[in-house]
Amino acid sequence: MTTAKPAEVRALTLWQPWASCIAYGTKRIENRRWATDYRGWLLIHAGTTTDPAAKYAVMARPFLHRPQPTGAILGWARLDDCHSDDGMCTLWSAPGQWHWHLTDVRRLAQPVACPGARGLWTPAPALLDLVREAARA
Repeated sequence: MTTAKPAEVRALTLWQPWASCIAYGTKRIENRRWATDYRGWLLIHAGTTTDPAAKYAVMARPFLHRPQPTGAILGWARLDDCHSDDGMCTLWSAPGQWHWHLTDVRRLAQPVACPGARGLWTPAPALLDLVREAARA
């Protein structure tokens, strides 16, 4: 008899307000300089840095006057595609970047504090347990 392997989950740390734009808003494309073959669940982690250029981004303005949690998991999404810039993606797409397409976005009512990491990182089982608990609250 074989046991089922638990679903793989990764996390991505983003600067604010971009993490909030994904978790609490309509941003469904994350722009990266690099591609990934990973497809699956992705925790959305707000890092401790705020992007100073965000104040010039019209799409981010609704989020600039709201609380910007940092150092925490804000929610999760399904990463279902990653493609190079095709000029036709969404208003959130940045030219010359890889577009990570996010679906099934869910936010947590209360962020879960944790340190992030660079790149696409694997959250510890204890962190996943905290996120699951927060999702049930």
